Amino acid sequence: MRVTSEVTRRLVTPERYHFGASVRPILVPKHDPCGRFDGTAFWLAVRTPDGPATLRLTRDDAGVTATTWGAGRDWLAEHADAVAGLRDDLDGFAALAAAHPLVARLARTFQGVRLPATHRLFPRLLRAVLEQKVTGQEAHRAYRMICRKFGEPAPGPAADLMLPPDPAAIAATPYWVFHPFGVEQRRTQALQRVALIADRLEQCADAEEATRRMVAVPGIGPWTAAEAVRVTFGDPDAVSVGDFHIPNTVAWALAGEARGTDERMLQLLEPFRGHRGRVCDLLAAGGIGAPKFGPRMPIRSFARF
Repeated sequence: MRVTSEVTRRLVTPERYHFGASVRPILVPKHDPCGRFDGTAFWLAVRTPDGPATLRLTRDDAGVTATTWGAGRDWLAEHADAVAGLRDDLDGFAALAAAHPLVARLARTFQGVRLPATHRLFPRLLRAVLEQKVTGQEAHRAYRMICRKFGEPAPGPAADLMLPPDPAAIAATPYWVFHPFGVEQRRTQALQRVALIADRLEQCADAEEATRRMVAVPGIGPWTAAEAVRVTFGDPDAVSVGDFHIPNTVAWALAGEARGTDERMLQLLEPFRGHRGRVCDLLAAGGIGAPKFGPRMPIRSFARF
């Protein structure tokens, strides 16, 4: 039975706050079965510690209104400002950004964009594992299929919204069931390992603790952990070491070098410590990219393996 009672909370927004750009990183591009943003309202289905819940955020001239439904509605209403990015702390970043003219310019241009924090780790970890070593198109297609297979209808008025998969269901499913979704055994087993300890991961107090626990799991490296904690905890310092594109982007933007290693990227980002991940996000938001050489990564399919 769908829970229909709701909780409403008004959220105060900072000057020049950019609603859409702040909440959109939570969702898989183009279509996310567990959430959506239509330009006016942002919806998100969540498995909270108190049970399933749905969040709707709407923006007006006075700020943002958060409305929640479901057994976990009180928990989700309490965390609605974090989901909207309104707990993101920019204190001191302008001084750090001044170390490089491009970063300083981008920081001014996108000062209204805030980092969201969902405080639910497994849904973002699911997406990050699926994005390992494949194209975004492959990973996001697999994510949608898995959410439709293992998700459940979310509470509230959005009839087509799905709750994220229950980690217990992922852990209990044979790995070959994931082949038609385009996910091979290696990624499936990494996903199932973190699903088995999802309850402990959700209890992590901060990004540092969560990262330490995640990278101790076979198949979960620094890249996957950084991708997960950036949105889960709104961590502005999370750098996706091991990414295919980001080292080149940072090297090109900050030093005019067409190609960069992880070591060079971290060296160039060191003046921005505490906000290194934010700088990477700013470069992406500004459309900064290194020159491209060679063929693109092909899209593969494991569906018939």
